[in-house]
Amino acid sequence: MTECKNPEDLTEGRASALSGLKAAGAPRWRGYLPKEGLRAVFRAGPERAASELDRWLARACRCRIPEFVELSRKVRRKRDGILRSIALGVSNARAGAVNNKIKVAIRQGYGFRNTDNLIALIMLRCSDLRPALPGRTAS
Repeated sequence: MTECKNPEDLTEGRASALSGLKAAGAPRWRGYLPKEGLRAVFRAGPERAASELDRWLARACRCRIPEFVELSRKVRRKRDGILRSIALGVSNARAGAVNNKIKVAIRQGYGFRNTDNLIALIMLRCSDLRPALPGRTAS
C-alpha cells in the first residue's frame, strides 16, 4: 500500500498505487483529497488563499471523515489568523528550530551538576554570539 505523500514526491510505482486507490474509491483516497485541498490553500498565495480556504472548509465539513470535520471547525474559528499568516509569510518553523536546539542541548548536558551551565549552553547555542576561544583566531 502506498503512503499518501505529496503528489510531486511520488515515485512512479506509488503514483500508480494512488491511482488504483482513486479508482477503487478507497477510504485512503477520501482522506487524501482534503489533505491536498488544505495544501492548496497554502500554495495559492495571499491573493487566492481566502477563496481556497473557503472552498476547503465547505468540502471538509461535508466529507464524513470525523477528523477532517473536527479540523474544519477549528480552522473556521482561526480563519482570520490563518489568512494573516499566509499574507505575512510567517510560520512556527523558527520556534520549532529553537525548540529542537534546546532539546539537543539538554540531551548533551545530561549529568551537568550545575543547571546554570546548561542554561548558559542553551543561551550560547540559541544566540548569535560567537565568542573568541583561547588559542584560536577569530574568523
